[in-house]
Amino acid sequence: MAYTLVRQLPCVGGEDYPRAPVDMVADVTSSTSNSSERIVWIDCEMTGLSLEHDALIEVAALITDYELNQLDEGIDIVIRPPEAALTQMNDFVREMHTTSGLLDVLAEGTTLAEAEEAVLAHIRQVVPDAGKAPLGGNSVATDRAFLVRDMPGLEAHLHYRMIDVSSIKELSRRWYPRAYFAAPDKNGGHRALADITESIAELRYYREAVFRPQPGLETAELKEIAARHQVG
Repeated sequence: MAYTLVRQLPCVGGEDYPRAPVDMVADVTSSTSNSSERIVWIDCEMTGLSLEHDALIEVAALITDYELNQLDEGIDIVIRPPEAALTQMNDFVREMHTTSGLLDVLAEGTTLAEAEEAVLAHIRQVVPDAGKAPLGGNSVATDRAFLVRDMPGLEAHLHYRMIDVSSIKELSRRWYPRAYFAAPDKNGGHRALADITESIAELRYYREAVFRPQPGLETAELKEIAARHQVG
């Protein structure tokens, strides 16, 4: 099997990517082996957002544990799209993928089937059990919709629940605006693996800036709060 592997990194980072702190990169052999305690981060680049007309052109995956420690090297694959999908791209998307350099490498991309096989094999090295690990990302329901359409085997390996950093960001914007406006800048440039790296870093930021420090409130306090918000 042949496919185009764009980047596979020894840790999140490199000259083109924001680098994870050293203490955030874990040895998978020393981390939990429970697939349900891992998060599979996936980001896709497409020719647009229409499931009817647009195509996947890049998919990347990276895995962390529940503490957001990185457990794998990450995989990023370019996919060669149908010519019709390229032709109908709007000017905004075309400029975005031109600036990122993605358009320049599409001709060297692989097929959807080969990309799915490679990404799924990579994930299974760290998350062997299907239906256990949730999908993580930013506005990740969109990515999942394209996976359902084009990579059903990969999508089926994931738990149905998702960890969407965008939801935390939107709540922080309304409830903790100072934390929202102080969040780290994003420079991923609409390349899949770089966007994953930034999503993980963003969640680390909100965990520290917004969520209570571990271990959190005492059980009695939590029960009082739960009682106030019990429905029915």
